[in-house]
Amino acid sequence: MELLESDDPKSQLLKKTAVHREALEEEARLLSERTEKTITAALIIGGALITTYFLVRQFSGSGHKAKSKPKKLKIVTRRENEEATDTESHAPGIVSQIGTALASQATVFLLTLAKEKLFEFLETQKKTRTDERP
Repeated sequence: MELLESDDPKSQLLKKTAVHREALEEEARLLSERTEKTITAALIIGGALITTYFLVRQFSGSGHKAKSKPKKLKIVTRRENEEATDTESHAPGIVSQIGTALASQATVFLLTLAKEKLFEFLETQKKTRTDERP
């Protein structure tokens, strides 16, 4: 009986259809896995950029500044000018740079940690999907 069925053009077409269907399903699965990895990477990079932007903005102190009224000219004597420059300190500039560097390092550390946790989560999801399939 099997010999008769194998000669039948309809059964040959059905076999070819099944083979092509399996190949298409495999290709679709591979494409969805690649897309998932690409989207995950894009989300991580986007999150890193947004986090870095907000941290730098927060620590650098640059924000929206309200429009100020025109300043009035003040006549300053030399003595007042010298006293003002002597009392100014460059420490806020250094502190700001240190804060920015620390914020950058903390951001990199937290993003690395988040990436590892995300990949662990995706692996567990992948394992549960493969366990559910017969």
